[in-house]
Amino acid sequence: MDAASPGLTKPTVLVVDDTPDNLSLMSALLKDLYKVKVANHGERGLRIANSDPPPDLILLDIMMPDIDGYEVCARLKAEPRTRDIPVIFLTARSEVEDETRGLELGAADYITKPISPPIVLARVHAHLTLKAHADFLRDKSAYLQAEVAKRTAEVQAIQDVTIMAMASLAETRDNETGAHIRRTQLYVRRLAEQLKDHPRFSGDLTERTIELLYKSAPLHDIGKVGIPDEILLKPGKLTPEEFEVMKTHTTLGHAAISEAEQRLGMKVDFLSLAKEIALSHQEKWDGSGYPQALAGEAIPLSARLMALADVYDALISKRVYKPAFPHEEAVRIVVEGRGKHFDPDVVDAFLAVAEDFRQIAATHRDDN
Repeated sequence: MDAASPGLTKPTVLVVDDTPDNLSLMSALLKDLYKVKVANHGERGLRIANSDPPPDLILLDIMMPDIDGYEVCARLKAEPRTRDIPVIFLTARSEVEDETRGLELGAADYITKPISPPIVLARVHAHLTLKAHADFLRDKSAYLQAEVAKRTAEVQAIQDVTIMAMASLAETRDNETGAHIRRTQLYVRRLAEQLKDHPRFSGDLTERTIELLYKSAPLHDIGKVGIPDEILLKPGKLTPEEFEVMKTHTTLGHAAISEAEQRLGMKVDFLSLAKEIALSHQEKWDGSGYPQALAGEAIPLSARLMALADVYDALISKRVYKPAFPHEEAVRIVVEGRGKHFDPDVVDAFLAVAEDFRQIAATHRDDN
């Protein structure tokens, strides 16, 4: 990183001084080692500093007629494009307070006139070397940050694909559910977005939590994998005994996700929500649901959102035991369940975004 090493591009030094003799002197001193640019006033110096490519170092006089060197330095350090260019004040002002002010403005060094050529060359070389190291570390840091972001995105994509594959494994065993996973995922997110400013829910429904709900919602019926085909795929109404078996998909799903989390050996936020949803999305506000007969706010919020999304989608979908209900009929049935099957505030949020539900259902039809 030697600035004067053969074969390397010469660093560029910008000299800003209003005196022609000083510009000539500095150009003669620096030209064999560096590419030299000159500016005879502060505004021109700033324009050159903001050019492409910018200079690697600036030698800056203080006493100039348009704007002084202090103002030039302050403006250089205020701009992201120029703030990392080292500035060395080169001035006849030799008072301690002058030097202190220059360094406080962000200058890398302060040299008083008349200059000593060896000292100027040594200081310029030292600060260019420091800048080269700083630029290398900055570029390395940016590269590492980009790599971390890339790897994080890759892990995120793998995680999302795995979730959808697991959810699809359960749903493909019931060929009438079609795009149910995608629709309910979108319903849950829309409900959560509608409720995020509600006094009851604003503390829980952060942007992060809404994203986790969206991610975990597809696993709500993962427990269906454990239900025998003769029950899961039965074309008619289930017997009471068969329904008891069907109800176990909630506990089976919770157990499967819990085991996966334990094997992972660490707590994962979206899996915590997925466990809640898998276990409790069949609970009802009045306590008549399953598997634990929870009531009211004892039911996790994630499961309350999924309960409404799941029922709405079942109503508008064709099943062997029922036709697909029109949107208006599904809305009416959901409203009838306000305070019984569903959290009243969740129903109110649903009514506010019912047209969005209609649009989601139309966009992700089973025959798409």
